[in-house]
Amino acid sequence: MQRKLNRVLDSSCDDKVLALVDVEGFAPEEVTVTVEDGKVKVLAEHEEERTTSRGKVYNYKNIKKDISLPPGVSEDEVTYSLGCNNVLKIKTEHKHHPCLPRP
Repeated sequence: MQRKLNRVLDSSCDDKVLALVDVEGFAPEEVTVTVEDGKVKVLAEHEEERTTSRGKVYNYKNIKKDISLPPGVSEDEVTYSLGCNNVLKIKTEHKHHPCLPRP
């Protein structure tokens, strides 16, 4: 079974989209995106602590993705935004691949 939070979603037919990353369950301030060394690096971390009748309960989850930039795309061209549907969209202004037909 594939975990929903750990997948990079299909970027569909938009040839400017590098990746779509589902970050459901993470607050915007828990998601960090850096662009360096020819890669887009996404890190999301969430920690919570609750007290129950049996003591303290700690929950921790994270996502870490490294996405290589396609040839011809510079680090300065990369933009990203977090949509209301909790999907992080990583784009470039440079068209980097043709739209491939879906099987």
